[in-house]
Amino acid sequence: MMTFGEELESLRKQGLFRNMRLLRGEQASRVVLDGRESILLCSNNYLGLASHPLLKEASIRAVESYGAGSGAARLVSGNMELHEALEARIAAFKGTEAALLFNSGYAANTGIIQALVGRGDVIFSDRLNHASIVDGSLLSRAKLLRYPHNDMQTLRRLLAETDVNARRLIVTDGVFSMDGDLAHLRELVALKKEHGACLMVDDAHGTGVLGDTGRGSAELCGVMADIDIQMGTLGKALGGFGAYVAASREIVDYLVNRARSFIFSTSLPPATLAAAIAAFDVVDSQEGAILRQQLELNSTRFRNGLTEAGFNTMGSMTQIVPILVGGTEETMDFSRQLLNSGVFVQGIRPPTVPAGSCRLRCTLMATHTREDIEEAIASISTVGKKFGVI
Repeated sequence: MMTFGEELESLRKQGLFRNMRLLRGEQASRVVLDGRESILLCSNNYLGLASHPLLKEASIRAVESYGAGSGAARLVSGNMELHEALEARIAAFKGTEAALLFNSGYAANTGIIQALVGRGDVIFSDRLNHASIVDGSLLSRAKLLRYPHNDMQTLRRLLAETDVNARRLIVTDGVFSMDGDLAHLRELVALKKEHGACLMVDDAHGTGVLGDTGRGSAELCGVMADIDIQMGTLGKALGGFGAYVAASREIVDYLVNRARSFIFSTSLPPATLAAAIAAFDVVDSQEGAILRQQLELNSTRFRNGLTEAGFNTMGSMTQIVPILVGGTEETMDFSRQLLNSGVFVQGIRPPTVPAGSCRLRCTLMATHTREDIEEAIASISTVGKKFGVI
């Protein structure tokens, strides 16, 4: 049996060792990283709301009125007014009867799935779903059937082959976080209706960004009323921290009683709750519409520039724009060379993505300027030629 130190050394030799870099200041389009200025191209702060003055002001007021912490889990010390206010805001935003807060996207997915299905039930999961969905599925002890990415024919066959008396949960990302493409939500809705299944969508990377009013991938596809369970996060486009599920009152009440990650966790603090309410207000404003338009413009400009340079952006259709590199060491060397050029982009490698499909995962923000984008494309192209990627 290897020691922890030996396992760490093995990770280093395989190019899989991870470490954290020191970023000073806010999550802006340009940051100081390890002492030098860099263009930030790996933040999920898509609308730039993490630094928005309304979110800052709301957080400060909440601390002054309610204190710094929530004291305990909500089933222990009770709801605070801001918990109920935010959940009502989320339900109205997503068009559902109710909503429930979780402490992170990971806690939400593991708690929701583990609560809704168990032994004897079946989960149908897209092969590219986020790790938190996979872990929640394994924790549930339900039978897990993973279908090839966006392969509706295989999913239809799997649904037809399973017991109609079992609880059957189809779960998918709305926006796939490593590829930047979209789930086929219209087809998924049709399949869940045809086979009497339940459909859950993790819209962590779509909420606030996609659709005419930022309601997410379901709004973009015109199926908001047909999604049984809408999960999303408060820490990406909404600029704060935490997560939620929006669903029927019955499902929310069931999760309050069964979702272990909700029951056994101290709840989100007042400052975080108030910032999230302010974020939804910004998303619903004219400013929010302008930010979404700017983000789409930036994403299209960046993606087109990379494609013209000869890079493979892996079918991205959103603000997440991957650059396929291939090997682990090559990808991480590419990332390091870019940082030396003043562009901060993380290399993505196993186990996050399959071996041989390592990539740079670029993410755009509404606050990136045209100069930021053009400089980043030029640097990426220069390094890409050096490594033979283009």
